[in-house]
Amino acid sequence: MAPPHAEMLDVVDANDNVVGRATRAEVHQWGLLHRAVHVFLFNPSGEVYVQRRSMSKDRFPGFLDSSAAGHVDPGETYQSAAVRELEEELGIETEIEEVLRVPASEITDNEHVVVYRAVSADVPVPDPVEVQWGSFVTPEALTKWMNDKPGDFVPGYIFLWKEYRRVTTAESRDTLRNC
Repeated sequence: MAPPHAEMLDVVDANDNVVGRATRAEVHQWGLLHRAVHVFLFNPSGEVYVQRRSMSKDRFPGFLDSSAAGHVDPGETYQSAAVRELEEELGIETEIEEVLRVPASEITDNEHVVVYRAVSADVPVPDPVEVQWGSFVTPEALTKWMNDKPGDFVPGYIFLWKEYRRVTTAESRDTLRNC
């Protein structure tokens, strides 16, 4: 298995069309646009799983982040990458639902991101290479924590969580209007 910095990734344009390939190290060093997924894992009580990234990570070691996240491999779909990351990082196999897409920007670390939601009663078993620890928290507590201590979190995660809350709150309002 190649070291993480040698991992090959698709390089994409502003419209998310593949235009080439580069190593993970090159993609991050040169700020090339690429693809990633984030999965927000909820338990049946509605709490979301937050992980502390391993100290061995090359980007934001020790910071709090999405339940599971990672790059999309060359030729892989966003959905299959999300399923793979959830299983690799937390040992969870469950259905996922796409919630939103965010275009690549500086705040997303030049990643086109697709955010998924998953619900499972299974207890996460974090891969220690990827995750130091994790815990379920209420969405309200997570939002407050981000507002009170933003330096604890990967900046892109704060942005994605706020977008997730905006989209899902709007969906809830629309559902209530249609009842």
